[in-house]
Amino acid sequence: MTVMNVKNIFKKALKNYVTRHLLAMLLVVILLGVGTAFWLDIYTHHGEKIIVPDLKGKDFDKAALALEQQGLVIMVSDSGYNKQLPPNSILAQTPIQGMKVKEGRIIYVTVNSPSSPTFALPDVVDNSSVREAEAKLTSMGFRLTAPQMVEGEKDWVYGIVCRGRRVSNGDRISIDNPLTLLVGKGSPDDLDDMGIADEYATVTGEVDEFEEVKAPATTP
Repeated sequence: MTVMNVKNIFKKALKNYVTRHLLAMLLVVILLGVGTAFWLDIYTHHGEKIIVPDLKGKDFDKAALALEQQGLVIMVSDSGYNKQLPPNSILAQTPIQGMKVKEGRIIYVTVNSPSSPTFALPDVVDNSSVREAEAKLTSMGFRLTAPQMVEGEKDWVYGIVCRGRRVSNGDRISIDNPLTLLVGKGSPDDLDDMGIADEYATVTGEVDEFEEVKAPATTP
């Protein structure tokens, strides 16, 4: 065998060796890619979707059990108050009903409080007109009865009554309890401008006295 033949055989063997290793490396890369994709599909539950049920009005404990059985998690994010619904019932949810989510997704809910919320009364007594006070209180959710007229400057708020007792600025009051504003009725002239002078006279017992003026007699 000549030296040339030996060199050719060696080159072919080396070439085949490198080729086999390259093919093996390529095969390993392909297998790693397929395996990684398959693992990610399993880990992320690719293609698996759960439809979020409607939780509004349901008891929190029962809703939590139902979500757990579906692979979802419930978490309270806020509380509210609706006297038409029982305590501990769900008022709102995120994500909303019908959305498709993955297993393990957290469903945030707003739960109904067992009692009505209370708010501190704003600084309206001796500090605002009846219109300003009504606007502030109603925007906070308070219900107002007809104002009670008291001695004082017309349309000025002199006090607030809740359940038969006077309350003050800063007192915490339940929004279930209606409020009555004590409003200055002003002078009789003010009431006359408002068109309620007769009503004021009836309540206070004050009436205007008019002197009858007679025309002078004429001589024949």
